[in-house]
Amino acid sequence: MSMENQVCALAGVFQSARLVDRIAVNGECPQGFFGASLHSLFKFDASDVESIYGGVAGVKLGLSTVVDAFGKNPDPQHQATLRYAFGIMHLERKFALDPAMQKQVRNRLEHAAFKAEHFSSDPKSLCHNLAGIYQDTLSQLSFRIKVSGNSQYLSQEIYADQIRALLLAGIRSAFLWRQIGGQRWKLLFNRKKIVYTANELSNRLETY
Repeated sequence: MSMENQVCALAGVFQSARLVDRIAVNGECPQGFFGASLHSLFKFDASDVESIYGGVAGVKLGLSTVVDAFGKNPDPQHQATLRYAFGIMHLERKFALDPAMQKQVRNRLEHAAFKAEHFSSDPKSLCHNLAGIYQDTLSQLSFRIKVSGNSQYLSQEIYADQIRALLLAGIRSAFLWRQIGGQRWKLLFNRKKIVYTANELSNRLETY
């Protein structure tokens, strides 16, 4: 069960990274997975890992990305996704060493959640709020994630907001992944087990 939890959280990281790449290159991404990743930021006291994403189905894209990235024949199309995922993990480690920043992010997320629930559920407004949290906190750390893609999209605020919001969601998943025993060295030595578990979780969705 512990491995399933870790892979689910890892899928959250890779899903955010994959969506960042999709938006940066194409200016679009699957809205269902986009919503699941963003709303994971507001699951402050979830009873289990799966519920953070609205169930395993919420990170199905992340699971398939983990399989593609760590399988026997890694898909070269996921190079940017891998770079973003490892960048998210590296940034999370710096974030974890700053309790004051953690508290600030938590407070602002709670405020954003309250505002979204009671005043506005407009996706554009929500992304803008989440992007502001990322800019004011995580983007001030010594390490910054460089996103590459189509300048037509990267130069527009709406897409930049979506990317920053997803990076924030990725940090949340990386924080969770590490909390429940995830470590970077395990990605190298437990690759087969990770891929097997990700496949098992995906296949189980098809039998529900």
